[in-house]
Amino acid sequence: MKTILNVIWLVLSGFWLFLGYVFAGLLLCITIIGIPFGIAAFRIAVYALWPFGYTTVERRDAGAPSCVGNVLWLVLAGWWLALAHIFTGIALCVTIIGIPFGIANFKLIPVSLMPLGREIVSTDQPFAAR
Repeated sequence: MKTILNVIWLVLSGFWLFLGYVFAGLLLCITIIGIPFGIAAFRIAVYALWPFGYTTVERRDAGAPSCVGNVLWLVLAGWWLALAHIFTGIALCVTIIGIPFGIANFKLIPVSLMPLGREIVSTDQPFAAR
């Protein structure tokens, strides 16, 4: 079932969101300071491409640098990526078939706003990262 949902997701919105995250990652990797943020964007891009069957968990060992990094991320890229998820989620929720995909878009908003200090894991093992 996860595979079917991921394929439909890819066609409806996953590919475009993937491209948005890759574009953000490329822009952020232009400077040396932005490379960690670019890597986070690439990691989320894969999650945005195949969201069903995966979830995010907080890393308890992240610390203060990830908090500062999340504030910078929010200013540099997070807000417009979150807006893309909001608009795509609303558009998908218009139809009955699109509701699960709209909910998946809303599930991606917190990680698009503050990705540092989070880890993407399989839903079979949500506590494996701890």
